Amino acid sequence: MSTRYGFGKQVDVPFELALERVTAELQKEGFGVLTEIDVAATLKKKLDADMPSYRILGACNPALAHQALTAEPSIGLLLPCNVVVRQDAAGAVFVEFMDPLAVLALVDNPGVAMLAETVRSKLMRVMQAL
Repeated sequence: MSTRYGFGKQVDVPFELALERVTAELQKEGFGVLTEIDVAATLKKKLDADMPSYRILGACNPALAHQALTAEPSIGLLLPCNVVVRQDAAGAVFVEFMDPLAVLALVDNPGVAMLAETVRSKLMRVMQAL
């Protein structure tokens, strides 16, 4: 599965296990999860709206983020890399990744473009490991 702004796949594990696995695989590639937004819980609390499990993880590789911030100080507007773990109404679980090439194409800086390639390669390896 892919869009102009991301890529991902369906995984054959329960939602909570998918969260654990993607976090572990991100760590292997040097990423930590800085934020975790429970969209389903937030919408339930704020709107009393029910939806299947949906989490947005804000993943960051500190060394690569430092390089990007050094090359382009305002790039923090585009960080961290979002990873979505979601379940659909039928119970299928998906893990999706923001495509750094699409997002960082907004920045007209060759140094950032090279970093985007590196980040994308790492995120692709995470996806393939799931």
